Amino acid sequence: MAETASAAPAAVCFHCALPIPAGADLHATIGGTRRAMCCPGCVAVAEIIAASGLDAYYRFRELPAGTPEEPTPARAAELARYDHPALQRTFVRTGPDGLQRCTLSVDGIRCGACVWLIEEALRRRPGIRDVAVNAASARAEIAWDAETIRLGAILEELARLGYTARPYRPDWEEAARHAEFRAALWRLGLAGLGAMQVMMYAVALYAGALEGMADVYRDLLRWVSGIVAAPVVVIAGRPFFANAWRDLRQGRIGMDGPVALAIGLTFAASLVASRLGGGEVYFESVCMFVFLLTLGRFIEMRTRHRAATTVERALRRPPACATRLTAEGGEELVGVYELAVGDRVLVKPGESIPADGRVIDGEGWVDEAMLTGEHWPRAKRRGAPVIGGTQNGESPLTVEIERVGADTALAAVVRLVDVAGRARPRLARVADRVAQVFVPRVAVVAGLAALAWLFVEPARAPWIALAVLVVSCPCALSLATPVALTAASGTLVRTGLLATREHVLEGLGKTTHVVFDKTGTLTEGRVRLVRAVPVGTAGVDACLAIARALEAGSSHPIAAAFARGPLPARDPRPRVEHATAVAGHGLDAVVDGVPHRLGVPEWAAALAPGADATPPADGGSWVLLATADGPRCWFELDDELRAEAPAAVAALGALGIEVQIVSGDAAPVVTRLARGLGVAAAVGRATPESKLEHVRRLQEAGAVVLMVGDGVNDAPGLGGAAVAIAMGGGTDLARTQADAVLLREDLRAIPAAVRLARRTRRVIGENLAWAIAYNAVAVPLAALGLVPPYWAAIGMSASSLVVVANAWKLARTPREVTA
Repeated sequence: MAETASAAPAAVCFHCALPIPAGADLHATIGGTRRAMCCPGCVAVAEIIAASGLDAYYRFRELPAGTPEEPTPARAAELARYDHPALQRTFVRTGPDGLQRCTLSVDGIRCGACVWLIEEALRRRPGIRDVAVNAASARAEIAWDAETIRLGAILEELARLGYTARPYRPDWEEAARHAEFRAALWRLGLAGLGAMQVMMYAVALYAGALEGMADVYRDLLRWVSGIVAAPVVVIAGRPFFANAWRDLRQGRIGMDGPVALAIGLTFAASLVASRLGGGEVYFESVCMFVFLLTLGRFIEMRTRHRAATTVERALRRPPACATRLTAEGGEELVGVYELAVGDRVLVKPGESIPADGRVIDGEGWVDEAMLTGEHWPRAKRRGAPVIGGTQNGESPLTVEIERVGADTALAAVVRLVDVAGRARPRLARVADRVAQVFVPRVAVVAGLAALAWLFVEPARAPWIALAVLVVSCPCALSLATPVALTAASGTLVRTGLLATREHVLEGLGKTTHVVFDKTGTLTEGRVRLVRAVPVGTAGVDACLAIARALEAGSSHPIAAAFARGPLPARDPRPRVEHATAVAGHGLDAVVDGVPHRLGVPEWAAALAPGADATPPADGGSWVLLATADGPRCWFELDDELRAEAPAAVAALGALGIEVQIVSGDAAPVVTRLARGLGVAAAVGRATPESKLEHVRRLQEAGAVVLMVGDGVNDAPGLGGAAVAIAMGGGTDLARTQADAVLLREDLRAIPAAVRLARRTRRVIGENLAWAIAYNAVAVPLAALGLVPPYWAAIGMSASSLVVVANAWKLARTPREVTA
């Protein structure tokens, strides 16, 4: 082995087997020999390995290390087409740092080892600045410098590693998933039919062994069994061999290594026994083994596909085509990827809006339920923003495009969901590390078991080693966490909570305190009229009628408070003339020939010099209707409480979580709201700085704080909390500081998410405990010869299905958020 390593080309890094950049002169001493390295990172790692006395590591990976395989010219040309600017506009986005970013869909990812390999190999390529791979969805988020490296070159590098990659687009993914499903179903059918047929021959062989059978018939049945089993091994079992070979070429032992070794050894040993005319054959075990493994992988694939379509079912994709208006006033049908910022498109009734923009002509209703969760469509008039992928109602709209492709809101939501999918709590990282070191050790156990049985019963030694390899395949261990996280993340999306950072599920499960903002969070952010208090002999109905008439032409939020509800009207209606809106104060007008003011008490009362501007009671927001004779009526206004807020607060309390309210509103208003919700701790007149300080004080006392807010003034507190949730309709700054976004603005999703997070931690713990317990029991039994190979296959597949079934309990959407 040492000689082989010495002969390795100098242009290839001894440690990672990647090409050494031109001009690089980096070396590390391994086993007394200077080895060429490609980067300081490889030098550092190699020197650490050598200094630790682990030089033997390289003996197991020198042979597969070599010059990476170059894609064929046809494949290279196919990958190069992704460098076309017009095509890249549909999936590549440019970040504020000037880097190009896109999401790739990567075929062949099986476990955390694949994630590590892809991330480490790509990060060493010049020009690639960041790589994040999501094993559950088989997607990779790549950031690169377009001046240094092409996207096609990145795809070629992945091909050299043994992975097929393509830019992620939902429509492409649907076709790819369908193709994967058909191929997997075909392999499963082939393995099932082969297993049934070979089992028939096996029954005849078993009967012949008991009752006596001529050698010529026995050999004939053996060879027929081998011929039937060959397609099962070669075709249905091909993924296992391909994945194992790919791992070996990279100097690693993956999850499919023991499986491929078990299948290959069993089939080869059975062929040898058939050729020699003695010993035992296990063609039926091989076929059953391949069938059970393929069935397990098929179920895992369907689980992965179901998780991948969660967001695509919730989010309506933009149409493939759009009607673009030409400069001459005509219409042309173009692909969505051809749209550019500034284009004007006609969206007909019933069509989906092709990209983000603004209405410049027409008015109507647009269904935005996919992002807001609201069942009622939203009115859109000239100047109103619209979101790509939402559906136009009954009237045509002319929209000017403002964002296209990867810059649209829909693309941003999909990216956020994918970031959520990449979230891996501490338990997930521990499971990955355990799985990576587990396989080589099991291979050693299998070898030792075979060696021991050579002295006890030599004929059984290879089959016992085979059973150890099969029964110990750590599929259940590697699936324990990703499947649970995938199911939980999908449920969070369906409930309207979009997690964007990796610690959300873990943090929610540990939450002890929830701090709510008031306006726009616990309340709708819409002003409502609480009561009217007339002054002197003024009648309530008359004053309400005048206030409604004054506000009728105003777009101020207060105007909506007077317009809503069954407010009384006077007949004939008040006649309003010379109405003027005074910014920051209110409305000044002549009503039925009498000057009136409605607005800030001090300003309105000034119409009658010396008039008292003191509200009738503390604790509310008051506006005053006044004339030259003095105040006529006081109106108390308040923010409308969200309908689900009491239930959400009560549910959090039932979970043992303390709820607090910290708001910038007046202290009496906040206290009254808190009292109505049953919240003991409430702070009013809070500044952004004091909100952050409040959160910090709680955390210094040992609390795990979840903060919920929507405005710019909430951003510091959101940034300081252990977990931060922003309302979907809040400011951009609040959303950037948040760890999750409440898209549907239904507060009941918060206690549901806490319950889900606690269940997720419990399920991950159960899955890991089951996987470890299974291997702790199964491996010794197999080594003692108590588990034949076919039962090992059944046990390994059943173990994987147990963790998948247990994790998929998390996929049920809580009833409280679907009611």
